[in-house]
Amino acid sequence: MGKIAFVFPGQGAQAVGMGQDAYAQFEASRRVYDTADRALGFPISKLSFEGPEEELKMTANTQPALLATSIALLEAFKARGVKPDYVAGHSLGEYSALVAANVLDFEDAVRLVRARGQFMEQAVPSGQGAMAATLGADREALDALCRDISAKVGQVELANVNCPGQIVVSGTAAGVAAVGERGKEAGAKRVIPLDVSGPFHSSLMKPAADRLAGELADVAFRDAAVPVVANVSATAVSSGEALRGLLVDQVVSPVLWEDGIRYLIGEGVDTFVEIGSGTVLAGLIKKIDKAVQVISVNSAAAAAEAALA
Repeated sequence: MGKIAFVFPGQGAQAVGMGQDAYAQFEASRRVYDTADRALGFPISKLSFEGPEEELKMTANTQPALLATSIALLEAFKARGVKPDYVAGHSLGEYSALVAANVLDFEDAVRLVRARGQFMEQAVPSGQGAMAATLGADREALDALCRDISAKVGQVELANVNCPGQIVVSGTAAGVAAVGERGKEAGAKRVIPLDVSGPFHSSLMKPAADRLAGELADVAFRDAAVPVVANVSATAVSSGEALRGLLVDQVVSPVLWEDGIRYLIGEGVDTFVEIGSGTVLAGLIKKIDKAVQVISVNSAAAAAEAALA
């Protein structure tokens, strides 16, 4: 067996009921949720387990709920004795990866992502920003199209390079709408508007990045016990200080997920363990390289029984 990477999902993976079985079955998972509830001053556990969905979908709630679920499942999975050679997370999931790599204390991370969610919601007035997923577009052609639209209509940028043929764009409502109209020029078969509260991972998020930098400055970052493949650089980073800076950059930069997974495969990773709600990352990784093994640890049963070949 080659190397193992633990990967952690981001926003969009949430579902009412996530983590509830782990909370019921594992003492270590229970401690994670209890710590999160205490740190935030309200029961994020109840919101994760019972909803309502409309509240769970709010960015400032989604982010700490997903982080807590990933770390609760990670703690349950640790009993199996599997250790990663690398960790990575998609957008918000990078905070889960930093906790897994002992860069951040969970309590600090859950407070940070609560603030990050609030800052991201507040950065751009409602209705002025948007995001859309493009299917089938060529990356270079889509980037060129976004530059042309930004110059003529309104700012729009690549936000998530997820896997071949799936790239999310983000920016002004007018700019994103123009990509919807002109996407075929870049080879897009479809452009699907996303139900999000702002133009995440675009330069319009600068107010959120500036506010987040202030919060991050007050938190202790340690050097990583396991290299973290960062969204912004798609390379392995171990310096705590560098990782702090990359979290600021990440808010206004594209998530280079495809590039990061290719980097990991190039480093000898052939097994990816997705830890957290859903199976979003498993789907993306399989589209990047069908030959790798992907295991989703998204339930108490999976944490206890997931088979590593």
